[in-house]
Amino acid sequence: MTAAALPLASPRSIVGEFLSRQRTLALYGFATLGLALVAVLLQGLDPRLLESGVNVWVKPAKFLSSVTIFALTVTWFFGHVRPERRRSLLMRGTVALLLLSGTFELAWITWQGTNGLESHFNFDTLFYRRMFNLMGVFAVLLAGTALPLAWEIARRPAAGLSRDFVAAVVIGLLLTFFLGASFGGVIAANGGHAVGAEAGGLPVFGWNRAGGDLRIAHFMGIHAQQAIPILAALAAAAGMAAGRRWAVLLGGTALYVAAAVALLLQALAGRALFPL
Repeated sequence: MTAAALPLASPRSIVGEFLSRQRTLALYGFATLGLALVAVLLQGLDPRLLESGVNVWVKPAKFLSSVTIFALTVTWFFGHVRPERRRSLLMRGTVALLLLSGTFELAWITWQGTNGLESHFNFDTLFYRRMFNLMGVFAVLLAGTALPLAWEIARRPAAGLSRDFVAAVVIGLLLTFFLGASFGGVIAANGGHAVGAEAGGLPVFGWNRAGGDLRIAHFMGIHAQQAIPILAALAAAAGMAAGRRWAVLLGGTALYVAAAVALLLQALAGRALFPL
């Protein structure tokens, strides 16, 4: 029994592997990736700024990239579901929910950016307030697609997967929902990502460097679905015995959760992770 990792093959072979696991989600992920690249290019062509001083295409680029990573991760994990179960009602519903929730988020964020308006925490009109609330609902639904996938993999994993790797995938998916969604709720309750002073911005991520930034802990939560299985795959690649792999998995998970919570508390205290 082995763990599963990306094959060392050509890009065409890897793309083919994604398509074979869940074609609809793979095509969706590749499409959002292409749109993310377009949004990045538009940042150099369109000089308009939001009231926050950020280029209007920065947020669409970030969220297109985030949804791309989420969709392609779920696509890959479909390969860990038994082939005869990949077209079950539960799995087809999971795909449909991901497409619906992801598209709603991206469409509204991109539409607002195109019009030079904030998509998040924009309460200028009742309509904008309601759309922001709907974004919160669809964000939870998007993260929630990790739950039925975790359930299916836990109950009926594909053949050839070691028990510790199956556990890693399930744990990562569960943490993505519980940490990602709850930390996102903290951002909403706070009225924004910044705590205390706000200035500067970490390259690429834009994280606050003058005070606390709740997005960092949220980032950790959302990406648990990649981090925990990668940890298990590395332990297997190192040739560790089963007992040692379980110890690495459980210990690494505990450290990951502790780090995410610590980053949340640091941000709530108004302290920057990468100070100016």
